Amino acid sequence: MFQFIHRVCISSSDGHGYVSVYPDGRVCISILHAPGDDPMGYESSAERWSPVQSVEKILLSVVSMLAEPNDESGANVDASKMWREDRLQFNQLAQQVVRRSLDTAFNS
Repeated sequence: MFQFIHRVCISSSDGHGYVSVYPDGRVCISILHAPGDDPMGYESSAERWSPVQSVEKILLSVVSMLAEPNDESGANVDASKMWREDRLQFNQLAQQVVRRSLDTAFNS
């Protein structure tokens, strides 16, 4: 399950993506980061992955990431900047990416 949730299809081949998703599809969510101390000192080890994390807690983290991404420490710098400075353009691009993803998923 960890590998499944750790990679999602929220990025696109044309470079438009989501604030908390790296271009290769890896998700930037503390609860999914490798266990132990954060080398950058940003997260405590309690916020990072451990085998006792419940599915519910992981899914809540994904929902939180989508609803309120951390644009101060975003995986996608361009999307983070757009999220802060031009929310309308960000929302329009996000809708386009989602439509293309759905078209690809259901027309393949």
